[in-house]
Amino acid sequence: KLRILSALSVKDRLERVVEIMQRQISTLQGNGRIVTANSNEIDKDSLVALRQEALRRGMRNGQMPGGMSYPPGFPGGNQGGEEEGNEVEELKKRLDEAKLSPEAKKVADRELRRLQKMNPAQAEYQVCRNYLENLAEIPWSKLTEDHLDAATLSKARKQLDDDHYGLEKIKKRLLEYLAVLKLKQAVNSDIEAQMKRISDRASIPNEEKEGEKSEVSSDTGTETETQEVSSEALQLLKTKRMVDKSPILLLVGPPGTGKTSPAKSVATALGRKFHRISLGGVRDEAEIRGHRRTYVAAMPGLIVNGLKKVGVANPVFLLDEIDKVGTSSFHGDPSAAMLEVLDPEQNHTFTDHYVNIPIDLSKVLFIATANSLDTIPPPLLDRMETISLSGYTTLEKRHIANRHLIPKQITTNGLGQELVHMDDDVVDKIITSYTRESGVRNLEREIGSVCRSKAVQYADAKDNSTLAEYRPTVSIDDLEDILGIERFDEEIAETTSRPGVVTGLVAYSTGGQGSILFIEVADMPGSGRVQLTGKLGDVLKESVEVALTWVKAHAYELALTHDPNEDIMKNRSIHVHCPSGAIPKDGPSAGLAHTIALISLFSGKAVPPTIAMTGEISLRGKVTPVGGIKEKLIGALRAGVKTVLLPINNRKDVKDLPQEVKDGLEIVHVS
Repeated sequence: KLRILSALSVKDRLERVVEIMQRQISTLQGNGRIVTANSNEIDKDSLVALRQEALRRGMRNGQMPGGMSYPPGFPGGNQGGEEEGNEVEELKKRLDEAKLSPEAKKVADRELRRLQKMNPAQAEYQVCRNYLENLAEIPWSKLTEDHLDAATLSKARKQLDDDHYGLEKIKKRLLEYLAVLKLKQAVNSDIEAQMKRISDRASIPNEEKEGEKSEVSSDTGTETETQEVSSEALQLLKTKRMVDKSPILLLVGPPGTGKTSPAKSVATALGRKFHRISLGGVRDEAEIRGHRRTYVAAMPGLIVNGLKKVGVANPVFLLDEIDKVGTSSFHGDPSAAMLEVLDPEQNHTFTDHYVNIPIDLSKVLFIATANSLDTIPPPLLDRMETISLSGYTTLEKRHIANRHLIPKQITTNGLGQELVHMDDDVVDKIITSYTRESGVRNLEREIGSVCRSKAVQYADAKDNSTLAEYRPTVSIDDLEDILGIERFDEEIAETTSRPGVVTGLVAYSTGGQGSILFIEVADMPGSGRVQLTGKLGDVLKESVEVALTWVKAHAYELALTHDPNEDIMKNRSIHVHCPSGAIPKDGPSAGLAHTIALISLFSGKAVPPTIAMTGEISLRGKVTPVGGIKEKLIGALRAGVKTVLLPINNRKDVKDLPQEVKDGLEIVHVS
């Protein structure tokens, strides 16, 4: 009071009065919060009495002296109550528009009643409100109408072919799904039309007899029987409706082979929403299933959040890198949480820990990707339909580069399509000499380097007004200046031959590429010792031993000795070597080549260098099948080989070869 009276100016006195009143209000706010925190139900009468006692001089009906209102958040303010009431009404309207499931509707009504009884200052109020907002955002029954007209399959096939080269297995399976979906939709449309006709026929007698009183009991009985028959017919038709259970596909293949992009193409062809969920590094089960509402800052899991984001119940979900999901730990097992999501028999009642209400995931098209099957738990792997992808061959990489990568990099680096030109031999040189991978990511980087180099040349020519000297064509000689020296050497078939040297075939472990491999065998005076060099693996060493044993056992039949009891290795030692000694080599597929190389050495007859071979050899002399046929034969054609010897059981693999390879090689099957 003394401070107020000591002020001479009326303005200063009012400012000091307001300052004192603000302190009083802050004190009362603190008291109100304490009352709220210590009691589930606020004693409104006590709070009003406390407020009136403290503000009996000029504070009445929610107003301060001079007409100033309470600060926001003060318990009991009239304005806050109106705002909260409007928010609850708006939330109720959103829940009605969301078309909740019956179970979700029951829970939402209960939570709304709780919310209306709560004071906004309670901590539980915000938790309940957030929960109801999440319920309103989940697409319970909202669907995207699929584009399934007469030209659906042709459009989808064109979409997939335009976006991807190769990947025939994936395209075939996705087109099968679209065809089944289209047929199911046609059947359901016919059933709905029949149900509508039955309902219309059942409603006509009721309309004719409306307002009339029937006096004949038999008429009433007939009407009842008609209604029962109609009801039974409707129930029977409902059971005939075909339920759409989307497949769960797993695409397995090396990095960079195009596993992710087909999901986007299928979503585009169907007109559905697309959402990508990255599962790499997920270590907590709660990231999949969500956190329970009792935790602070609880939220739904990745699946429910994905549904909220797309806003429909039938999107395309891409589960990327599912093989890198964490295993069991003290945080739970995320891979076990995925079992319910990816089981077609269970995912129509998927329960998120936060929502705690069954959610239907059966209409979601799940497409998962992985680099390896080794780290995926068997129960989870059993729930998915696996489609394996091999690495791209050189021919496929060339098509992909010409159709997609080169135009993309030219545009990315600010050039016109007419300003950069690469012939097929230049692209093949980049593929074979500067990259060795299953996919095309490194190839795209190298093409980007070439385009950036041409961008520098074009910019310099433009600045110096010498555009006439600019050459858009990239030659093989330019690659060494742009990309440096060759990183990988390509084997070329020899032009001359000598005994003991044979051309084998190899497929690189990185996938997608194959080449020829020379096998050299030399003999010298000795005591039957066998020396192996070239960084050979255990399996490859064993195949040499098997080949040598078979040749020794059949030396007389092969006319290598004159006496059946003569040892061909007597007083002789041999040395088997595979060039490129720094590169590890392993596998049984060189058994046939080792056998022919030994026979060539002992007989003194040379094998033509344009003949290559692959196949495993057994002690009985049987040539058994091997893998990597596609990559090996493409590498053989590129190296200049004319004839290839293959196991007869690999005949099925020849059907998948490009026509260019079939026309360029003479394939001989041996047994």
